[in-house]
Amino acid sequence: MREGILASAEEEAGAGKKMRTGASAAEENRTASIGRAASSGEDGAKTLRKTVREEKTPFSGVLLLDKPAGITSHDLVGRVRRLYGTREVGHTGTLDPMATGLLVVLVGRAVKASDMLVTDRKRYAAGLFLGITTDTEDIGGTVRTRSENIPAPDKVKAVCQSFVGRGEQIPPMYSALKVGGKKLVDLARQGIEVERVPRPIEIYSLSVAAGKSPCEYNLDVVSSKGTYIRTLCADIGKALGCGGVMSSLRRLASGSFSLDRAVTPEALEQMTPEERIALLLPVEEVFASYPALRLPAFYERLARNGCEIYQEKIGSAYAVGTRLRLYGESGFYAVAEVFSYPAGSAVKIIKRFG
Repeated sequence: MREGILASAEEEAGAGKKMRTGASAAEENRTASIGRAASSGEDGAKTLRKTVREEKTPFSGVLLLDKPAGITSHDLVGRVRRLYGTREVGHTGTLDPMATGLLVVLVGRAVKASDMLVTDRKRYAAGLFLGITTDTEDIGGTVRTRSENIPAPDKVKAVCQSFVGRGEQIPPMYSALKVGGKKLVDLARQGIEVERVPRPIEIYSLSVAAGKSPCEYNLDVVSSKGTYIRTLCADIGKALGCGGVMSSLRRLASGSFSLDRAVTPEALEQMTPEERIALLLPVEEVFASYPALRLPAFYERLARNGCEIYQEKIGSAYAVGTRLRLYGESGFYAVAEVFSYPAGSAVKIIKRFG
């Protein structure tokens, strides 16, 4: 996205072994000790949980899971908490029970990154079924209308392309979004429908391929975070005049993470505690799109103590508003942003991770 002056994301990736900071040297020793303790008892997971309670989660990172259908994202988070022996677990975006694919799970200190992913791009493979509408906007809902006037493929593809770009979307009632402190899905199950405010979204790309029948199409969608693919399918069906619902959904990518790096919950269950810890990716991968900036030791100490670091002092020239990955003597330790001050632009930490 934004280019760096002192170090680009590509340069930082090339120096991965030097900069990689899933754990400091001391943290690595603690992690190894936990792994040995966990594998020496009758129940590795139980030993790991006991050790972690005595010492605040000494490991952290990003876990990529391939979510199966029929289970909630919350249920998977609960399973990860049990297997890693810590309650410091969260995820970066809910998948509906019927959906499958990539669920990005944050473990340990990495959970602090969850509120910084508001511009995260996501990619989905979705099924579009034309000719019906349902209360849930997906194939599993109660059918409200039916139509046999299915447009020709060229018309379908043209209408789909009209959704590419910036726009607004009204969140579906069957969603985890909260209004007045209550989840919309809970209200919907009580037969209550409330007014929802349209939210800005962006469809970066949308490719369409014909399915097995004139009513079925396969969509490949790259969208902004917060886009409801079920609502996109319903809106496409409405624009075509025949109605439409989402028939399937699989998340292929989220930000810089892709499904081909994910493991299944079943595979995670079969691993030893040491193998599960080794599976965690460094937290800085969450911010792979941010330029990387390595501060000299003197300025690193100032930054860690809350001081702004003026760019003229360190020879950088990032635009105001640019977010950066900060590296120091021990590797990645924080995300910073460039702010404007009376004396000039400066880099200031907005979130620490080490």
